[in-house]
Amino acid sequence: MTAASPTPSLPDRLRELARLFLTLGVTGFGGPQAHMALMNEAVVVQRGWLTAEEFTEGIAVCEMLPGPASTQLGIYIGYCRAGWLGALLAGICFIAPAWAMVVTLAWAYFRYGALPAVSALFLGISPAVVAIVLTFCWKLGRKVLLGGDRPWIRWAIALGAFGLLRFSPWGILWAFVLAGLAGLAFFGPRRSALGAIGPWGILLPTFVAALPPESLTVASFWGWERIHTYGPELISTFLRAGTLVFGGGLTIVPLLELEVVQRLGWLTRSEFLHGVAIGQVTPGPVLLTVAFVGYKVAGVLGALAATVAVFLPSFGFVGLAAPLLRRSRHNPWVRAFLQGITPAVLGAILAVTLPLVQAALQIDRGLAWLSAATGALLILGIVGLLRWRLAAWQVLACGAIAGVLLGWVPGAIG
Repeated sequence: MTAASPTPSLPDRLRELARLFLTLGVTGFGGPQAHMALMNEAVVVQRGWLTAEEFTEGIAVCEMLPGPASTQLGIYIGYCRAGWLGALLAGICFIAPAWAMVVTLAWAYFRYGALPAVSALFLGISPAVVAIVLTFCWKLGRKVLLGGDRPWIRWAIALGAFGLLRFSPWGILWAFVLAGLAGLAFFGPRRSALGAIGPWGILLPTFVAALPPESLTVASFWGWERIHTYGPELISTFLRAGTLVFGGGLTIVPLLELEVVQRLGWLTRSEFLHGVAIGQVTPGPVLLTVAFVGYKVAGVLGALAATVAVFLPSFGFVGLAAPLLRRSRHNPWVRAFLQGITPAVLGAILAVTLPLVQAALQIDRGLAWLSAATGALLILGIVGLLRWRLAAWQVLACGAIAGVLLGWVPGAIG
């Protein structure tokens, strides 16, 4: 080792952060774990900006915060390297490339999605998306429900969240609150749990909106004609999503489906599935599925509003809560609250996946052979992910090819 070089000036550090996170934003395929591995290689191994211990502590802190963990880790690295400006720049540079890709694909989807070739493509992609979600549930379930003490409590929390969301589209907030309280009661130290709720007062109330329109058509490219009408609802909806999602990645699926499909009627279930697929095949955070939703509602301006709203809590949490959690992440009350929420996340995902399975298998069309074919694709996708260790993008690509082939069968495209 040579003598430590002097710390670069702030402008130089900002330029380094911009180059690194723009590169990661373009090449960061594979989901949160892959993003973290790439960041570790770039920041710890190659550049030495953080020690291995500092990087590991950053992961632990970001995993405890609501929001996408890998994006928050990037913000955390930027903060450690260049303060608030570094945090803002790192987060924006990591998100921006994938945002542009999602908006471009959303434009292409809503412009050309009715073409038979595109419909055939998504005929195979939809069951592949459901396979990815179910595989995620399987892995999360093995970790959450079978590990640790008192597994029956975790099962009860997961089943309770599942039931609550099946009967009430507005139940996700209460599911998480009650699950957290159950975690405090059963996994916390033996004293009154009420005094430990305070730090979690960040949970926002669920707003009750007017009844959604029966069918929302796609906005113009820029969305000027709709942003004034739908902008406030977009912002409030995705601020809640960014605040309530623990674990990042696919854990946002239940909240998004309940809001944009069931409550607001902005997307059909098929469109929602296709939006999740686009979020999966692009680099960067999976949470950028919200840009697809925002584009349909209010064009590019809607996509921008949705993205800013859903990621804004992450910047705030890292800047304000991360220093506190670095000191309190071993606090038994904090750990108990999170132990309660995690099974509820699993139950919530399963609750909204059931109608997505129905949409992916084309059950409403009443064609038994088509449902059997798409069901086979779903099963093959699960086998590919669990048995053959395929990446999500590989399963989606195989599903797209199978969908195109299936589209040649007469009657497959409705």
